[in-house]
Amino acid sequence: MATSKAYIASVGFTPIGDHWEKSLLDLAVDAARGALKPLGKKAPGQIIVGNMFSSVGASQEHLGAFLASALGLSGVPAYKVEAACSSGGSAFNVGYNLVRSGAIDSALVVGVEKMRDLEPEEVSKALAMAESAEYTQFVGATFAALNGLLARYYMEQLNVTRDELSSIPVLDHANAVTAAHAQFRKAITPEVVGRSAMIADPLRLFDCAPVGDGAAATLIVNDNAAVEAEKMAEILGGRIATNEFSIYEREDMLDFKATKEAFRAAMAQAGLAPNKLSLLEVHDAFSVVGALSLEAMGYSKRGHGSRDAKAGKYSPGGELPINTFGGLKARGHPVGATGMYQIAEAYLQLTGQAGKNQVPGARYAATQNIGGVDSTSAVHVFGEAA
Repeated sequence: MATSKAYIASVGFTPIGDHWEKSLLDLAVDAARGALKPLGKKAPGQIIVGNMFSSVGASQEHLGAFLASALGLSGVPAYKVEAACSSGGSAFNVGYNLVRSGAIDSALVVGVEKMRDLEPEEVSKALAMAESAEYTQFVGATFAALNGLLARYYMEQLNVTRDELSSIPVLDHANAVTAAHAQFRKAITPEVVGRSAMIADPLRLFDCAPVGDGAAATLIVNDNAAVEAEKMAEILGGRIATNEFSIYEREDMLDFKATKEAFRAAMAQAGLAPNKLSLLEVHDAFSVVGALSLEAMGYSKRGHGSRDAKAGKYSPGGELPINTFGGLKARGHPVGATGMYQIAEAYLQLTGQAGKNQVPGARYAATQNIGGVDSTSAVHVFGEAA
C-alpha cells in the first residue's frame, strides 16, 4: 500500500486539574475544537478517542459517536481505543497509520479522562483494571503496590538510593513551574519526596503521578488534506509493542521489553539514531517507571536512570531534556489522555510554541506512553515539517 507523509497540523488541550464544573464530554469537546481549527468547515476523515475508564468514571461508553455528535460532526466514523494508560498514544497510532496509508486524509484524535469525580479507592480500583482481574486484582494488589514491589526490587538489585529515586520527580516539578497547563507548578527537593506520605513502600506520594481531569487533541493530516495550518510537525515514526502481561510472568522484571522494542522500531522507521533527539517525553507514572524507561531506550545504563537524572543529564540544557512541561508527575496524568498531552507538547516544542519551556533549536522529539507496567508501550517520533 502506498504511503504518504503524515503531520500534526494543530493541537488543543485543557489545563489538567479539578474540573468539577465540566463533564468528560465537555473536556473532550474543548480540546477537539482547538485541534479542528485548520479544517475550517470541513470534517475530519475519522474521530478517534483514547480513554481508559469512562465506564467506571463517568458511566459512559460509545465515546466516538458521543463526541462526533457534540461537535456537530454526525456521520463521521468515530470510535474509542483503549489500552490502559497508553490509550492516548495507542489512539494516536491508529490515526497516524490510517492517514499515512492514505485510507483517510485527516484524523482528529482526542485523549480524555475524568478522574476527580471518583473517590480515591474507586480510582485505585479503576487503575487496577490495567492488570489481571484473575490474579493480581483477585489478591488485592493495587497498581501502586505492583509498582512499589518493582521499585523495591530495582533499588535492592541495582543499589539505587532513595535520594537517586527522587531525582525524576524533582526534575518534573522544576519543569512544570512555567507550564501553564500543568497540574502542579511548584518546585520540590529530594527531601520533600523522601518525607512525603508512604503509598506503597518504597514509593511515596511524590513518587507517584497525581489524579486529574483533562483532554488533549491533535489533528493529523497528510499531503492530500487541504488545511490552513500555520505550523506543522511531521510524524516520522510510530510503533506499539507489548510485554508479558504481568511483571511476575517476566524473566527479568527490570527489563521493559515493550518500550525497548517500540522505541527501536519507531526510531528505525524515522531513520534516526537515538542521539539525534532534541527532547523526550517519558511515561513516569511512578519514579521507578521513568528510570526503567530511560534504561530500556538506551539513554542510561542499567540501574543508572535515576542517577543520570540526578547528575543533570535529562535537565533543560542537559544531554537530553525530558518531560519538558513536567511529565506525568507534575504536568499530570489523566490516564487515557496522557499520551496525547505528550504528543501535543512535542508539537509545541518542534513548532517553537513552548514559551518558557522551549528547548532551543528543537528538531526531533519522541514520546513514550505506557499501559500497565510496560505491558503496552506506544512510542512516536516527530520532526520539524520541511
